[in-house]
Amino acid sequence: MREIVLDTETTGFEPTEGHRIVEIGAVELFNSLPTGRTYHQYINPERLMPKEAFDVHGLGDDFLRGHPVFAAVGQNFLDFIGDARLVIHNAQFDMKFLNFELDRIGLPALTWDRVTDTLTMARKKFPGAQASLDALCRRFGVDNSAREKHGALLDSEILAEVYLELIGGRQRDFGLSASDQSGSGTSGSGPSQEWRPRPRPTPLPSRLTEAEAAAHAGFVGKLGDAAIWLKRQ
Repeated sequence: MREIVLDTETTGFEPTEGHRIVEIGAVELFNSLPTGRTYHQYINPERLMPKEAFDVHGLGDDFLRGHPVFAAVGQNFLDFIGDARLVIHNAQFDMKFLNFELDRIGLPALTWDRVTDTLTMARKKFPGAQASLDALCRRFGVDNSAREKHGALLDSEILAEVYLELIGGRQRDFGLSASDQSGSGTSGSGPSQEWRPRPRPTPLPSRLTEAEAAAHAGFVGKLGDAAIWLKRQ
């Protein structure tokens, strides 16, 4: 199953009050493992950045002015996520901004039936405990030392680790996925098939020495005809 862990940074809290998305970051998972494919895009919000928002993510007017507006990248974003399930922390916030931006340029909205909200998951799994991304990193031992300020791609990478812990640990199964390392900001579908173990072309040599084999044979000989090792021969 293909999943996209994503995060956004914005100029404020409400798109209906004129606030806009300034950054989108996304990480692709396939069968609960990162494939190495990411999407990352800074966006010119076509408005000034409030100081309160700048203090959170550090994205200023001069920097963002040199990046494309959402209308220029919206379709590319949709192409990257495809029909994958979306994993978002506090999804209500990101979804209202993404759908507001998509509606403004006439692109289809993202539906709630494809969303997994890790904030809701954490609150159900650990009732009464703090459920912020930083709190979950502390709980699961996920390294977030690089998170001096919020950043959409970095937060998506951290959230991917937290999400895998929430669903049962990073090694909950032995499925490995092939990966398309085509780079960030590109579109495409996930790996076409799951990894399956294959027989070794050449069997590994025995690590049992002659002395160990002889000692074992002597031990078995003392057990009589009922020894289980004799029944397996």
